[in-house]
Amino acid sequence: MSRAGNCFDNAVAENFFATLKRERVYRAYYRTRAEAQTDLFHYIEVFSNCQRWHSDNDQMCPDQFESVSFP
Repeated sequence: MSRAGNCFDNAVAENFFATLKRERVYRAYYRTRAEAQTDLFHYIEVFSNCQRWHSDNDQMCPDQFESVSFP
């Protein structure tokens, strides 16, 4: 939740949800809520966190980035 008058508080979350919708939701047709939940869980936990490269993480996926020790 953003503070009143500060539009930048939600920038990261808004960017993530825009990417999620563009890459997964708008390209799929879900017959049931359970099917949608399973697909979105797979996208977030398997693809986005473990395989998809992120420019803010030196082109590493979040799991790789967090396992790298920084001095």
